[in-house]
Amino acid sequence: MNNRQINQRDRTMSHLFQTTHRMTSETSCMKVTRQNRGQYRQGATMLEFAVVAPLLFLCFFAAFEFCRVAMIKHTAENAVYEGCRKAIIPGGTSHEATNETRRIMNTLGVTDFKISVSPHFIQPTTRQVTVRIEVPLNKNSFVPNQFVTGNEIVRELTLYREGGQ
Repeated sequence: MNNRQINQRDRTMSHLFQTTHRMTSETSCMKVTRQNRGQYRQGATMLEFAVVAPLLFLCFFAAFEFCRVAMIKHTAENAVYEGCRKAIIPGGTSHEATNETRRIMNTLGVTDFKISVSPHFIQPTTRQVTVRIEVPLNKNSFVPNQFVTGNEIVRELTLYREGGQ
C-alpha cells in the first residue's frame, strides 16, 4: 500500500469513527430527553386527573342520587296500591292500610314519610278508599341533599271497595 491509499483508509476509518461516536452521543441525548419528557408527562397526567376527577365524581353521585329518587318513587307507588288494596276488601280498616303502606316503605329504608287514608273510619257502606303518601326527599337521601333539596314525592290512589253499595 502506498501513502495515498493509507491516508485515504485512515480518513475513512476516522470518518466512520466520528459518525459512530456522533450517533452514540445523539442516542444518549435522546435517552435523556425521553426520560425528561416522561417526567413532564407525569405532571400533565396529574393535572388532567385533578381537573377531570371532580367532574367524574359529581356525575357519579348525581346518578346515584337520581336512581335513589326513582326507587323511592316506585316504592311509594307500590305502597299506596298495596295499602289501598288492604282497605278495599270487606272488613279492611284504615289502620291495616296504613300498616301495609308503612311496611312496604320500610323495605327501602325510607324513614320519614306521611301516610293518610281517607275516610279514616271505613264503614261497610263506604264506596271508595284513598291512600296518600308524602315522602320528603331531604330526609331520605343517601348523598348530601344538593340535587333534590326541598322536593318531595307525593302519591295518591283511590280504589272502589269490593262489595260496596
